[in-house]
Amino acid sequence: MQKIHDLIVAVAFVLYKRVYTDCGGKEVETPVHTLNQSDSSISTMPKTRELCKDISDKIADLHKAGMGYRTIGKQLGEKATTVGAIIRKWKKCKITDNLPRSGAPCKISPRGASMILRKVRNEPRITRQDLVNDLNRAGTTVSKKTISNTLRRQGVKSCSARKVPFLKPTHVKARLKFANDHLNDPEEKWEKVMWSDETKIELFGLNSTRHVWRKKNDEYNPKNTIPTVKHGGGNIILWGCFSPKGTG
Repeated sequence: MQKIHDLIVAVAFVLYKRVYTDCGGKEVETPVHTLNQSDSSISTMPKTRELCKDISDKIADLHKAGMGYRTIGKQLGEKATTVGAIIRKWKKCKITDNLPRSGAPCKISPRGASMILRKVRNEPRITRQDLVNDLNRAGTTVSKKTISNTLRRQGVKSCSARKVPFLKPTHVKARLKFANDHLNDPEEKWEKVMWSDETKIELFGLNSTRHVWRKKNDEYNPKNTIPTVKHGGGNIILWGCFSPKGTG
């Protein structure tokens, strides 16, 4: 226990005496909590777009001339918050260069992400490997996991395709006509109707499951479904019915 205590004390002492180099190049000794506070004010720069050095230098020069954040922003076409961030960095570090961002950069560019999203919209049954191959041909090497993460950020995920009856255009028109013809029928009429349906059960194995890329609540889009028919070998057909009087 004494060795563990000594080790903890030694690590705490090293962290407290941690030496880092500030923006001006001067080495100072700063406690860990101070390092985190000062470093966070620099690293939390806008993550969407970085300004070029010329614009950053102009912002610093206009601020030296006594102009305010809003005035500088209107003159250069930038937001006041962006101007404020550049000026605060200049006051603290005396530089206007873009500092390195934390974390690894995204391997797929915004243009590549748009291409992937467009492909899965047009072909929901496309596989991740197909998308990886498309990006490889475009000069970008990524893994299938990266493809999944990119699509998930766009609100698209891989789901099992719903199976729906195979309907031809004539079937769709006939069903719509039936619904419109009986839209205002009284409830007493429906009490005299018996509803029936049948289902197919595979005797050997299950129907294959296909996955599609889709967004939430888009499962019954025709592109995201698998049409089914009531025939085939190796199965049995079950029939059932129901009415207000019960099932049959």
